[in-house]
Amino acid sequence: MLSTEPSRLSSVAAGLLVFFTSGAVLVLEILAGRLLAPYVGVTLETYTGIIGVVLGGIALGTWLGGRAADRLQPRRLLGPLVLWGGALAMLSVPAVSWLGPGSVAGGPVAIVTLSLVGFFAPAAVLSAVAPTVIKMQLADLRLTGSVVGRLSALGTAGAIVGTFLTGFVLIAAFPTPPIVLAVGGALVAAGLLLWLRFGHTRDLAAVTLALATSVSGAGATILVAPNCQWESAYYCIRIDTEPLRASGRTLWLDQLRHSYVDLEDPAHLEFPYAQLFADVLDTAVQPGAPVRALHVGGGGFTMPRYLRSARPGSESVVLELDPLLVELAQSELGLQPGPDLEIEVGDARMTLRHHSGEFDVVFGDAFGGLAVPWHLTTYEFLEEIRRVARPDAVYVMNLIDYGPLDFARAELATLWAAFRNVAFIATPSADGFAGGTFVMLASDATIDLPGLEAAVAERPGRRVVVGDPQRLRAFVGAAAVLTDDFAPVDQLITQPQF
Repeated sequence: MLSTEPSRLSSVAAGLLVFFTSGAVLVLEILAGRLLAPYVGVTLETYTGIIGVVLGGIALGTWLGGRAADRLQPRRLLGPLVLWGGALAMLSVPAVSWLGPGSVAGGPVAIVTLSLVGFFAPAAVLSAVAPTVIKMQLADLRLTGSVVGRLSALGTAGAIVGTFLTGFVLIAAFPTPPIVLAVGGALVAAGLLLWLRFGHTRDLAAVTLALATSVSGAGATILVAPNCQWESAYYCIRIDTEPLRASGRTLWLDQLRHSYVDLEDPAHLEFPYAQLFADVLDTAVQPGAPVRALHVGGGGFTMPRYLRSARPGSESVVLELDPLLVELAQSELGLQPGPDLEIEVGDARMTLRHHSGEFDVVFGDAFGGLAVPWHLTTYEFLEEIRRVARPDAVYVMNLIDYGPLDFARAELATLWAAFRNVAFIATPSADGFAGGTFVMLASDATIDLPGLEAAVAERPGRRVVVGDPQRLRAFVGAAAVLTDDFAPVDQLITQPQF
């Protein structure tokens, strides 16, 4: 034996241990969203998969931990459980990093697989600690309810603190891998101390293997190729220099190639959807004339820079959720603030309330993964857009969909419910429209379809403008209007197949 100390923890130590291990599980659960984001995006489905897998780990760990504590000496279990929980936590970063690149098509299967590989095991092992501690503390069966109730409450409190601390503080202050290493390292240290106090020399092999695993996990986490140059509370961010254009910069948000900026020529629009945005604007407002524009989503701030160059005198208001993107646009992408560019940081549904009927054009270009955030797709949101836009303004929106195009159909139905006139630009296929980028536009004024068709025809690539009501009706079919009460965007969108 390593020690002849009593087999029970003090009441305070027992409570702290349950509090800490339960909190660690929730810290890992919140961090899982950031670790999976570069591969499967940040959607409702992502968090559904993570939460489901972690809850499964908690359920299995609690059950098996209780059974083991009844059959074995719980004091011998305690140190190895905490130690292995930390070691497995340290493996989560390299495991997701190695498996993630093969999951970029996304979808429920990829999300659940990555969650299982990265987080099921540490959640299960750490959740076995609470019933083990409870078994150690039950010296008097008359106090069973008090012991179980107190430790269960402390475990829940630890989970709450872990959730709030991670979501509100840690992710905003530190990159994800160091947080995982810190939590895992603290668990390993605590587990080692517990084993030294309560363990048995017969457990030395298991403890040594756990220590070797934790060291390997920490080393792999440090050595694994980073997916992010910068990490914010919302995105894994990378900016690439284009090899064929020295002044070109591409902004990646998670797995999405989001924006392109030419540092020397702000009027250069590289992405086809941005070119189509400019075509829509040129058919709605005299080319070269200044406009007042609202941008829902800033990203690389391509369109505000374009308006400043191509339409001198224009004014832009940009609603951007992520403050780090605003900083990077200025430090890395050459954005120069000025009286013609107002940037409001925050959720667009919230910041939109500060405005009224004043905009000639509204650009919708906000994404969470491949999907437009659901609350920026609904009829109620479009009513807000109409409120802040002038009567003859145009709303132009970028969205991505594949397969049966259920999201594209539903969004078009929603636009049609909110505005008098709608149209969309897409790539045709033999049986309808190919998946990929759709540019949709809506206005209460008449849309110049012939002018738009002529402008689109001059662009590289084969695209069609659909604005005829009969063709629109055929495309929309029975798609439901998206509302704040029902907008299953993550389920409607179809991921690309590679």
